Amino acid sequence: MFTLENLFLLLTGLLAAFLCWYFWKRYNLHKALHNIYYLMGFAVLLVSGLLLIFLGLEILSSPWVLTVASLIPLGISMGLAEEYFPKWKKYFKWFAAVGFLAIAITSFTAESNAVMATLKKIAVPLFHGVAGLVIFLGPFFAKKAPKGFFWVGIGGLLIGLGGIALAFISMDKQLLFFSPEFVMTILTPLLFLMTGAFALGFTKKG
Repeated sequence: MFTLENLFLLLTGLLAAFLCWYFWKRYNLHKALHNIYYLMGFAVLLVSGLLLIFLGLEILSSPWVLTVASLIPLGISMGLAEEYFPKWKKYFKWFAAVGFLAIAITSFTAESNAVMATLKKIAVPLFHGVAGLVIFLGPFFAKKAPKGFFWVGIGGLLIGLGGIALAFISMDKQLLFFSPEFVMTILTPLLFLMTGAFALGFTKKG
């Protein structure tokens, strides 16, 4: 049965596919590494949206999904660091790599190991929070960014809120008023609005 949730996911997938094409085209023109990072983030978003359509929102509890979905903020934030903040991009790449490995390892071992479960409670919100802040604040501080690039920051705010809320739910916690029921209700329109904001901001590059 095709639901309203699936409609939002389909629209999100179409926007993500457009952004994948956009950044692939830009990479072929300039061979700039940041376009590959952006492409990675939106390719994962596209695949994640298709999986949610065919398998349902229940897959969000899977450690595979939590780990792979981390590549979305990872790719976008690393792209911003590579393109606009070259002085600290090397340090951020190390942070991103360590954070991704921490999420991957703890996600698959948390159920059988109390120490890993505790580390997961630290790694997931920390990584998503920092990556979300980079995406949110980066566009406002980026020098020589095109007019309208602030929309990327709006998308960063949305991805940060959604990512942290999902992270707390995966640990049976609640962030402010983000109860599991509330998050599941707003998740698909949030993904659509987030991707739309990214599309508006990134395509201002011309």
